[in-house]
Amino acid sequence: MKLIPYWLDTAEPSGDYRQAPVPENVDVAIIGAGFTGLSAALEFANQGASVAVFERHTVGWGASGRNGGMATTGLAIGFSTAVKRYGETRAVEMFREYTDAIDSIEKLVRDNGIDCDYNRFGKLSLAFHKSHYEGFLKSQEKLAALADHHVTVIPKSEIHSEIGTDFYQGAMLDPLGAGLHVGKFVHGLAGAGAAAGAVICENAGVTELKKVSGTVHDVHTTRGITRAKQVLVATSGYTGGITPWLQRRVIPVGSFIICTEPLPEDVVNRILPHRRQASDSKMLTYYFRITPDNRLLFGGRARFALSSPDSDVKSAGILRKAMLELFPYLSNAKVDYIWGGLVDLSMDQMVHAGVHDGLFYSLCYSGHGVQMAAHMGKRMAHYMAGDKSANVWETLKNPPVPGHFGPPWFLPFIGAAAKIIDRVK
Repeated sequence: MKLIPYWLDTAEPSGDYRQAPVPENVDVAIIGAGFTGLSAALEFANQGASVAVFERHTVGWGASGRNGGMATTGLAIGFSTAVKRYGETRAVEMFREYTDAIDSIEKLVRDNGIDCDYNRFGKLSLAFHKSHYEGFLKSQEKLAALADHHVTVIPKSEIHSEIGTDFYQGAMLDPLGAGLHVGKFVHGLAGAGAAAGAVICENAGVTELKKVSGTVHDVHTTRGITRAKQVLVATSGYTGGITPWLQRRVIPVGSFIICTEPLPEDVVNRILPHRRQASDSKMLTYYFRITPDNRLLFGGRARFALSSPDSDVKSAGILRKAMLELFPYLSNAKVDYIWGGLVDLSMDQMVHAGVHDGLFYSLCYSGHGVQMAAHMGKRMAHYMAGDKSANVWETLKNPPVPGHFGPPWFLPFIGAAAKIIDRVK
């Protein structure tokens, strides 16, 4: 078994940016070489701005290379909850932003010739409780009536047409969900950005941000100092002490994944015959899909803990047990890859993007970052150029997590509560 992400292990790097000189001055400095940062860098470079991306590790090292490779519609809180919380008009606007985000990935792939196994096979949401299935029926009705968005609800009696398990009480199919090889995608973004003129500096962790005036900052890195007219923080679940105001508003939660050896075609066809992207409705959710080379990728918040080699291995045992509970016929399948990463949740499970004290940011994708991060990178390039309409999330309140000033000491309590909810709801 390899303790590294399958996506990064099977993607060709777009270049070696570890020795790229740190420029003295740029129009825009971006912290984080993931989907948000690289998408923004590409857009800024295409606009003619000078831009530098600073990455503590290497391209895609963080959440962008450690996720499930799913780009799916819908908010983390669900459409019905969004309607109750924000009203019909605002909820529809937010929902459509997620649909637009998948279109953004498709356009980035097409316009930049990125070979990343992108396919719209659809998203399968799976009901863990009967009440969740009833919720799917209500969502189906509301989506059609309010957003002109049409999904199919599948009862338990017909679920084998979509998935080879009896574990769930029904499903909801959204045809617009997509899957992609995120390792190839993130390196494709980096290569396109570099070709457009963006400077990418790997092994260049940002150690300090010194405000000069307005949005101008001196960006101190481990490899030099850059003065930037604007700074975009794109660090997601890896947001740390150099931006304490943001750190207090990001809940970093571990999400863990195992990936099997390549499986026979008949087995793959039994698991997910239509190659959907799949996830269930539990608080401690499972999500899974078939990779381009016929492996089963199976992930979830197995433990409310941060990722580390020891934590990843412990979580892998929990996930393999869960995988076999769903698909017992995989008992002899070997697990080739184990890894973990950090999901950036917010108190309200909504995206938060804007500007605070002269620093721009886009964070808190709450488990839906593949599409939204790539989308928001482009959106932020326009927002930072003065187009306020590019950021639909700007007016959302962004409260801090009470008592959160450093390591997330409260994760075990969140995990315990989630387990209780999954048992009784």
